[in-house]
Amino acid sequence: MKFASAIKAALLATALTTLSGCGTMNAIGNLEDGAGETFMDIWDKWVDAEGDIAEATMWQVKVEEGVELADVIDAINNVGINRNIKNVGELPLSEELKARGIESGVVHVMSFCNPETARKMIDFSPAMGGFLPCRVNIIEKEDGLYIYTMNMDMAIKMGRKMPPELKEATMQVRDTMWEMLQKGSKGEF
Repeated sequence: MKFASAIKAALLATALTTLSGCGTMNAIGNLEDGAGETFMDIWDKWVDAEGDIAEATMWQVKVEEGVELADVIDAINNVGINRNIKNVGELPLSEELKARGIESGVVHVMSFCNPETARKMIDFSPAMGGFLPCRVNIIEKEDGLYIYTMNMDMAIKMGRKMPPELKEATMQVRDTMWEMLQKGSKGEF
């Protein structure tokens, strides 16, 4: 474990030294507090996932035994309603696959958006539109249902500093998405 930490520190030092002359230091100076820690968490997950960037950049939680898909969906929607984030669409992908004659475990995609926050985020960084709307995916694996959503700490901490009003609004969305995972996994209202 110490060896891996030493390698990471050496790689980071090498990268900083190598990149210091090409604007990297300026970009680093524009990051939110906690960017380095968030980066290292994602790096560790990326290494553990053998290079699977999607695995590294998502939050995931296993749904508790006995909690049915409908309960997960209802719990997630309930959080959205209570936290003022609109469900803007659902894609029961596994049902569509079955309609096409393809057997599939559960793949249910839910999309959520707070329009005011989305507009502010796009005004701040138009490229962030590629992350909109926020998605929550319920996926069946061999050992049960799992819920996935993007690790929003990445967008908040590893991006350039946001104006205070935008950061506060974005943190509310982040906390809502986290709550959706927690309550959805228990089918809890």
